[in-house]
Amino acid sequence: MKIRQNIRHWAAKKALTTPVVGDVANDKLVDLHTSIFLNKADEERREERREHLDDFFDATMDTYVDALQAGFAEAEAREITHVQANFDFFTHGWTEMMEIPADELEEHYRRYEDFFTEHGITIDDPLGGFRPADGVADAPETPERLKPPEYANALAGFADDVYVETDDGETVVGGDTDEPEDVDPATAPGLDEEEARV
Repeated sequence: MKIRQNIRHWAAKKALTTPVVGDVANDKLVDLHTSIFLNKADEERREERREHLDDFFDATMDTYVDALQAGFAEAEAREITHVQANFDFFTHGWTEMMEIPADELEEHYRRYEDFFTEHGITIDDPLGGFRPADGVADAPETPERLKPPEYANALAGFADDVYVETDDGETVVGGDTDEPEDVDPATAPGLDEEEARV
């Protein structure tokens, strides 16, 4: 998958892994992710998906922190959560929200298979062990979008590794980039109230 990485992503990492600030960052980042992905959906479908996405993205924040603790690079940990989201979008038929086409889902799964297996994550169960005890809100599916699939926002051809586009436009393969020193968690997306792209 191709993702962006800049100082705000490093700030989000620091915020999510810092006591007290982490709870605020979590809520802001959930709101941000929900907003970004709802804007890819048809307008008449947005509100019916909002509660589901809020619950889902809240759970993936735990996945992200757990992946960091397991030794994954920031970009890899973030990609893991995006893969989870794409599994969820696919199972709901929300192809317009997908970042990768369905024929690359298996390849993405295999790259993180050990982590996914450890936590019971599959394409059909994208949260696995990270599913909240009280579940995730239901939302209507749109299976008709799978035949044939419509991928308005999917970017194909990046399934073999994590591709990181830096602020200067350079694409780094592997996601192992240097974390800047003295990152301020207050500059994380959502905490400074500015619009950001995940």
